[in-house]
Amino acid sequence: MPLQATSGAASYDAFGGGVPVVANYIEDAFSTYIYTGNGSTQTITNGIDLSTQGGLVWIKRYNDTDGHQLYDTSRGATKFLTSNAVDAETTAATGLTAFTTSGFTLGADVAVNANTGSYISWSWLEKSKFFDIVTFTGNGSARTIAHNLGAVPGAIIIKQVNSTQPWTVYHRSRGNTRYITLNTTAAEVTDSTVWNNTTPTSTVFSVGTSNRTNANAQTYVAYIFAHNAGGFGLTGTDNVISCGSYTGSAAGVTITLGYEAQWVLIKKTSAAGDNWRLLDVIRGMAVAGFNKFTLAPNSSIAEETWSDAASPSATGFTVGGAGLTDNGDTYIYIAIRRGQMKVPTTGSSVFGLSARTGTGANVTVTGGQTADAVFVKNRGSAVASLFSSRLTSIQYLVTSSTAAGVSAGVDILQANPWNVMNGVKVGTTNTITNASANTFINYLFKRAPSFMDVVCYIGTGSATTQAHNLQKVPELMIVKNRSAIEDWPVYPNSATEYLLLNATQGIGSASTLWNNTAPTSSVFSIGTSSFVNTSAATYVAYLFATCAGVSKVGSYTGTGTTLQVNCGFTAGSRFVLIKRTDSTGDWYFWDSARGIVAGNDPYLLLNNTAAQVTGTDYIDTYSAGFEISSTAPAAINANGGTFIFLAIA
Repeated sequence: MPLQATSGAASYDAFGGGVPVVANYIEDAFSTYIYTGNGSTQTITNGIDLSTQGGLVWIKRYNDTDGHQLYDTSRGATKFLTSNAVDAETTAATGLTAFTTSGFTLGADVAVNANTGSYISWSWLEKSKFFDIVTFTGNGSARTIAHNLGAVPGAIIIKQVNSTQPWTVYHRSRGNTRYITLNTTAAEVTDSTVWNNTTPTSTVFSVGTSNRTNANAQTYVAYIFAHNAGGFGLTGTDNVISCGSYTGSAAGVTITLGYEAQWVLIKKTSAAGDNWRLLDVIRGMAVAGFNKFTLAPNSSIAEETWSDAASPSATGFTVGGAGLTDNGDTYIYIAIRRGQMKVPTTGSSVFGLSARTGTGANVTVTGGQTADAVFVKNRGSAVASLFSSRLTSIQYLVTSSTAAGVSAGVDILQANPWNVMNGVKVGTTNTITNASANTFINYLFKRAPSFMDVVCYIGTGSATTQAHNLQKVPELMIVKNRSAIEDWPVYPNSATEYLLLNATQGIGSASTLWNNTAPTSSVFSIGTSSFVNTSAATYVAYLFATCAGVSKVGSYTGTGTTLQVNCGFTAGSRFVLIKRTDSTGDWYFWDSARGIVAGNDPYLLLNNTAAQVTGTDYIDTYSAGFEISSTAPAAINANGGTFIFLAIA
């Protein structure tokens, strides 16, 4: 079955036929979207074309005990099933009222849109090699049901629509003689009448005589999930969904998928008593040591907070904790790849900035896109900066300090600061993020291929490599030990050199930092230095690269006179970071929110807590990048000096 078209460039097949392969991306096929109810009507715009191509929307009020509601285009808007109950389909005129080309619309039903209620929605597009929906009428006799998944299903979830019957799950790892029940904590059951002892194929799945899947004259809906079927990315070979299993271990378990997970559904199958567990990175699925937020599809309970549960890694996810890694028990999972997969084409789609005044009350700092990392600096006072990421939850680092990561109080970051679609939620009175009448500058970064990535890892003490998802060779890497006092080493596009983000020093020799090995498009190397690889220490690495029209990592030689730096942009730079490398010099940065203009341009320093300096004109506008003025000091434009920079359009 040919791939369905979505936005994106086309590549060509490997056999010389010139047949275009349309690039498919997970962000066009799946969405996790948080919203706040208004008790009236509202439109959810998540970028998924449900009305044209069809799909499923699963909604849960996660701060209350309303049930999980599943709506799909095959049965039609307003008709829902509840995953935590055996109930037949219900019609809710004010539930999900319509599917649109960019999401869906809601009425005032409290289960989907109560005033001030907190909701999570997951949307699947019907798409080859990802997800399909089939409705059928049972006949009581063993038979096959056609599907359009375009791949062998990895999991199938079936519900009788017109009567009370449990939710029945097929999972490839448990075989065609077993089933699991979605709406209970029960263990798997062996029953040859459910799937007719027959493994599904790329065109059909089988049902037997069981009322769970094929009662005579009863109507059913089947949600069908692919497993490692390829079909995505520029070459059409990238996997975006996996249905696998693992055996529990008291030490925790690492699952390798070949991609970073953004959504995971897990169930113990070898014993009864444990809920299904559903996690996603939008509500909170941080690395080890920070809270994860889980829901149970078999229960209407509100969101629960776990300190272990599941965490994403660059190549999959890890699990830990009772109920998810019980020693020797068998678990199944469905995992979906993190987006975005598209290479960005505009700076505003992956980088947001704002100059604002603190409110002294909880507020969301926005930047135009879902954020994965944030930098906040009080520009009017000599106060520590804040650097944090979605992967590290409430922990923040200070770029001018060697201090270990700090778990922020609610006056700095709110309790779950990243469960928002646009930005990050900061706290109340602290001068680091939001004290009333204080002035701040905020930068929000979105992880995207060729632009920027965030990697969290645990040191081994031995030279090794760390996987990343930049999908391009990193040109600038900033690393920090999160668990101990340590400097901020910076990789300046040379495997034998380093800089320190928290210091003014020039280039130093880096034989034990990057293991004398240049990074690749999939891994970066670390040596034995405590800067990057102390055994059992936790680290975070921020990776940047040149992305055409979006960002530029580069270098220049100073002239002592006016100098234009061409970044390949068309409307100039919105952010510029500069560091002298052949001698001492501060880490200067400017932005268009505070002013990159023909006159004075306020600057701040990453290696210093000082307030911004406003009375200087060191940088000016230039449509292709940025211009350094003749009045700039030696730290920015010494004649013959060498400099590195990061610019974002």
